[in-house]
Amino acid sequence: MAKYRNRLPQMQDDLFLTDGGLETWLCFQQGIDLPEFASFPLIDTAEGRTRIVSYMEHYIRIALVERTGFILETPTWRANSDWGSKLGYDGDALYRVNVEAVGLMAELRDTYETPGTPMVISGNIGPRGDGYNPQELLTAQEAERYHAPQIRAFSRSQADLVTALTVTHPGEAIGIVRAAQAHHIPVVISFTTETDGRLPDGTSLADAINAVDNGTEKGAAYFMINCAHPTHFQSALAAGENWVARIRGIRANASTRSHEELDNSEALDEGNPAELGQQYLALRRAFPHFTVLGGCCGTDHRHVACIGRGCRRKAAA
Repeated sequence: MAKYRNRLPQMQDDLFLTDGGLETWLCFQQGIDLPEFASFPLIDTAEGRTRIVSYMEHYIRIALVERTGFILETPTWRANSDWGSKLGYDGDALYRVNVEAVGLMAELRDTYETPGTPMVISGNIGPRGDGYNPQELLTAQEAERYHAPQIRAFSRSQADLVTALTVTHPGEAIGIVRAAQAHHIPVVISFTTETDGRLPDGTSLADAINAVDNGTEKGAAYFMINCAHPTHFQSALAAGENWVARIRGIRANASTRSHEELDNSEALDEGNPAELGQQYLALRRAFPHFTVLGGCCGTDHRHVACIGRGCRRKAAA
């Protein structure tokens, strides 16, 4: 358990940074083949663990310099049964790799955590299907059953919370929250949007957040938006709305391209780190309660450094 457990992001308004686009960094910038775009098998080799540690250390150093909190996300976005079975992982192997991923993050926390940079370990989960193009919309009951094994593993580890990234529709989000409630671990839901600010299934952000809150008695610790550029969703945000107050985090893409364009691209669009940092600063000025900041596809430590530098100094001012 974290030394500074009372510093969880949902408990106060301190700024927390997190990492960028792990899988795109590994594939496009490190030249590593990731079958099924899954990074969790790296946990099973010494070389893979070294790469994950080196990757995280870039971001930890930024948080230490800026004296922000830091969220250590496990590389387990696809460590669930559908994707795991394609890579030869059965239920026992998935349980083990999820717990070991948390253990690796705990080693980093033990090494680097300071009073000025409290660190939170988040067990990262992704959707059952494709985060860009959901082929099956799960009911809440189906999603709860499906995601329970991975959430159970995190609840029995040193993870402080669970974060579900790139969620594409409310039914799956409700099921994830209910599974986390059943296993008594805080949970964060991060929706992705298309270029029109709506979820891939067409639901508005407002309706999606309200549906999850209504279906779980406000069971999510908070909400986030990830895997979309700020220009895609900023117009959907309305200051003063209750549902917007439930959003605490942004993990944007570097690129302004649509999901379809990114999916069909053979080259990485890294965007403009400084420009992205300014777009985050504008969001923070409009919505000061956006306190969890990181990146998604195409981003790396350069983007997060620009985000952290601008937003931290704005907060200090």
